[in-house]
Amino acid sequence: MPRGPGFLFDLDGTLVDSVYQHVLAWREALEAVGISLSVWRIHRRIGMSGGLLLRALLRETGREVTPEEIARIQQHHAEAFARMLAQVRPLPGARDLLQTLREAGVPWAIATSGRREVAQPILSLLDLDPHVPVVTRDDVQYAKPDPDLFLTAAERLGIPIQECVVVGDSVWDLLAARRAGALGVGLLSGGYGREELERAGAYRVYEDPADLLRHLDEVGVRSYEARSDPTPKEIPGKT
Repeated sequence: MPRGPGFLFDLDGTLVDSVYQHVLAWREALEAVGISLSVWRIHRRIGMSGGLLLRALLRETGREVTPEEIARIQQHHAEAFARMLAQVRPLPGARDLLQTLREAGVPWAIATSGRREVAQPILSLLDLDPHVPVVTRDDVQYAKPDPDLFLTAAERLGIPIQECVVVGDSVWDLLAARRAGALGVGLLSGGYGREELERAGAYRVYEDPADLLRHLDEVGVRSYEARSDPTPKEIPGKT
C-alpha cells in the first residue's frame, strides 16, 4: 500500500542540474537566426514548452519569424544542448530521493516540457527503472504552464491528480500544478527565488532534492514505523 501521495517530478532544474545549459543552448539557437537576448531573459522562460518559450521571447524582441525559422531554432537548440550534455549532472540527492520513495512504496513519475530526444540523455543520468512513467512534450497537446503533462503523468500512475504532489523548480511548473489541482512543492535548484515559487503556488520550498529528502515527512511521506502509533508505556500507579 502506498505510504504517501504520488509524486510528479519536473526534470530540468528539479532532478538534474541542466537549466543553465538549456539557457545557453537557447541563446546560441536564437543567435543563429540573428536574435540577440541576454541570458537572464531566456532563463525567466525556462520550464515552458519550447514553442511557448520562443513565442514569449520573440514577443519581447518584436521580431517576426516564420514557422520554418522556429523549427530551425528548436533544432539548433537540441544540437547545442547535446554538445553541453557532458556538463550536466544529477542534482544533489536526486537519485537518493527517488530510491527512498521507491523503497517506501510511494509512486512517482517524471513530467518534462522537453521533447523526448532532448530529455532521453538526461533521464539516463538518473539510472531509472524502465517501468518509471515518463511524460514528455511529445505525449501531450500542450506543455507547461498548461496542466496536461501532470494530468497525464497522474493518469499513468493510476492516482487522482488531487492526491499528487508536483515537485518543480520554476513558476511554470507550479502554475501548471495549480491548474491541474495538485499540491506544488518548489525547489530553488533551478534559479527561481523562494517568494516567486510561493506566489506561483508552492506550499513548501526546499533547496534541492537532498533538502526535500530530509523533509519528506513535511510533504506527507511516512515510513510504516512513523505512521504507527507507538504502544503507550505503562505509567506506574495507573491502570
